Formats: sequence, structure tokens, C-alpha cells
Amino acid sequence: MKKKLKRDLKARHLAMIAIGGSIGTGLFVASGATVAQAGPGGALISYAIIGLMVYFLMTSLGELAAYLPVSGTFATYGARYVDEAFGFAIGWNYWYNWAITVAVDLVAAQLVISYWIDSGNYSWLWSLLFLSIIFGLNYISVKGFGEAEFWFSLIKVVTVIIFIIIGLLMIIGILNGAEGAGWHNWKIGEAPFVGGFSSMIGVAMVVGFSFQGTELIGIAAGESRDPEKNIPKAMKQVFWRILLFYIFAILVISLIIPYTDPNLLRNDETDISVSPFTLVFQHAGLLSAATLMNAVILTSVLSAGNSGLYASTRMLYALAKEGKAPKIFAKLSLSGVPRMALIATTFVAMLCFLTSMFKDQEVYLWLLNMSGMTGFIAWLGIAISHYRFRRGYIIQGYDVSNLPYYSSCFPFGPIFAFGLCLIITLGQNYEAFLQDTIDWNSVIATYVGIPLFLLIYFSYKFLKKTKWVKYEQMDFSKVN
Repeated sequence: MKKKLKRDLKARHLAMIAIGGSIGTGLFVASGATVAQAGPGGALISYAIIGLMVYFLMTSLGELAAYLPVSGTFATYGARYVDEAFGFAIGWNYWYNWAITVAVDLVAAQLVISYWIDSGNYSWLWSLLFLSIIFGLNYISVKGFGEAEFWFSLIKVVTVIIFIIIGLLMIIGILNGAEGAGWHNWKIGEAPFVGGFSSMIGVAMVVGFSFQGTELIGIAAGESRDPEKNIPKAMKQVFWRILLFYIFAILVISLIIPYTDPNLLRNDETDISVSPFTLVFQHAGLLSAATLMNAVILTSVLSAGNSGLYASTRMLYALAKEGKAPKIFAKLSLSGVPRMALIATTFVAMLCFLTSMFKDQEVYLWLLNMSGMTGFIAWLGIAISHYRFRRGYIIQGYDVSNLPYYSSCFPFGPIFAFGLCLIITLGQNYEAFLQDTIDWNSVIATYVGIPLFLLIYFSYKFLKKTKWVKYEQMDFSKVN
């Protein structure tokens, strides 16, 4: 009997992957800096606009994933509805993105652990331990990944909900500790908009990174039970997740902590005590808030590593299955896990052990710069693929009412998402070009993902002589 991926991810798994996919250090740590740099109003608008972009992207992905629930997602959609070379480049780009991100998360775990324990030159042992844990969760079965991600996400969700409740109680005066809380924080200094439009653009870059990971549900679609029913259900939660977990959290932070608080500008992962969440909890009299948030942030880091290993493994498997990677990576275990792809990806993640030779922070930033751009390229791929999918679907005479889930925002949604995502992608390090002397090392580190993607795309296109898929020739057959 031919081995297949097991559709063992339940509705509750998908719901938590959808809810918790983007909740991490971007919200728990870096959100304070966005308020400090753009002011309360600027930060809130930036989160709202980028949140709207992400919502449109996820509705686009939802339509594609519910119709064609495969692990290859972006690679498969890109090849079917754009260009085979485009799918190839998107697939390898996404595999690289998450494989490197796993290493980044493992380095971050070392930094978080250092809050409690100074391991000195042996800090890499923590990476080995955490890598072993997430490798084990992914090696056994997809249920292992699903259950771990369910509980990891639940911890993050509960933390944010408690934070918002405590914050609101402080703002309305039921809880003491926030004497300066209120709308007057939106009127001090240059508030509510600090630094004008340029500050909002700069903040948008950070906010965009914060939302990366929301697309993981597309990868999980290939192993979900009843995807035509459960994918739409999970996607419908996206809007409320963005509203509750980001917009409300930023609003609470801005009403309790003035943007002029110097602690907000310190958003280093190595200093959990300055997380805006920690500051608010401390205002509420929770003296152990730093320890609590450190534990939550460690959970977030492990969650990201667990998800990254899963996503990159499934992408490598999908590429191999389609003949775009060595066939050995398409082999499945009896439990339906592509273990050879998992092992190969894990070796890349072991780049984190470079921290045994260099300072942790330097390696962390280097790896982060290498992987940062590739997530936005994947988002651009989603927008392009969905736009062309829907156009081709209609041109070939299909009725959109027959889709398991369809985006009511078409065509505005994917067009808006593509345009804004492109601006964010190209504007990642625009400030470098405004300096008297351009730091080319910084520019190259930021933008290296773009020429890498184009090199892969045009090389494959030249070798295979591929062409853009015409709408009339698109393949809308289902995959078993």
C-alpha cells in the first residue's frame, strides 16, 4: 500500500495553529519599541494596516488551501497557477526560511535561558536539548507536532487574554498600579503620532515580522482532517485573532505606559524585564512578572522552533514528491512522517551550534538577517497565486460558490496585500540609503533574500524552459 501523509490534525489543532501562529517575541518583546518610535496612534494604525494585509493574505491562502489541501502549498500553488519555476523558487525559499528560523529560535532559547542560568561556553547544550525535544515531537507522528503546538499556543493565548483583562482593569481603576493610565498618554509630547509617516513606515517593518507564521496553517492543511470544513473554520478566526491579540494588546500598552518611557525602546530578547507585558504586570503589582514572561517567551520560542521544523520538513517533502528535490526526501515512515526530510532540515538547524564558537547575539542577528526577507517573499507568492487561481477558475467556467471557502475580498484583497507587502519588502532597510555613508554590509544582509530567490527562479526557468501558466491551461484537479 502506498504510504501517505496522515490526516491526523484535528479541528482544535488547526484552530490553535491559526490563533497562535503569529504570537511570539514580536508581540511580547518588540511591540513596546513600536509604541516608543511611532507613538500610540502611529503604532496602533501600523498594526491595524499590517493586520488588514495579513487578514487578506490569510483569506487568500484559505481559499487555496481548502480547495487544494497539500503540504506543498506555496510551491504547489505557485507551480500550478503562476509558473513552475516560480513554484520551485517559492518552495526552496520557504524551506530555507524556516530551516534557518529553527536555528534562530534555538539561539534565542539560549538567550532566554541565560535569564535564569549562566551557562557560559556551554550554552549550546540548551540548543541541543531543545532541538532534541522538537525533533522528537516531529519524528514520531504529526500528532506529536499538533499536540505540542496546541499547548504551546494555548499558553500564549491565555497570557495575552490575562494581560488584556488586567490592563483594562488597571485603566478603569479597579486595579491599582496605573495611576498615569488613560487617554492622556495619547496627548503627551508629540503623541499620538510621533515621527510622522516615516516612523510609521519604519514600525511597519517590525510589525510585518511580528505577523510571520500565520501562513503555517496552509502547510498543516495537507495533514488536517476534513480540510474542506476545518480550514474555513480556522480562517474565520483570523480577523478576531488580529483584533484581540494585537490591536487590543497595543491599545492597552499605549494607555498604561507613555511612549516616552525609556524602557519601551529597549526590546532586546536578552532583557525580558523590559517587555511591555512585563512592565504592565509589574505596574499591577505582580513582582514575579519578569520570571512569568520569561517562561512564556521561552514557550513562544520553542513553539516557533517546533512549527518551523514541521513547515520546512513538509516543504522539502513536497518538493521531493514533485521531483524538485532529491527523491529520498519523499520517503515516509509507517506513521506518515517524512523522516529523511526531517533529518536533513535538522542538520541545517544545527547551525545554531555556531554559538559555541561565537557570541550568541552575533550569530542570532546574522541568522535572523539571512532568513527575514524570505517570509515576505512567501507572502507575495500567496497573493500572486490566489489572484491567478481565482481568475483562471472563473475563466474556465467554474462557479466560485462551489469553492469550500472563498475570499469575499477578491480582487481587492490580494492586490492590496501584494502592494503593501512589496513596499514592506523593498523598504526593509530604506534608512540605510538616507545616511551620508551607506552601510553596505547591513544592506546586503537585509536584502540577500531577494537576489537569492531571483537566482533560483531564473536558473530553473532557463534550465527547464518553463513559461507562465495560461489561465485556460490551469490545472484545477484535486489531489488525493
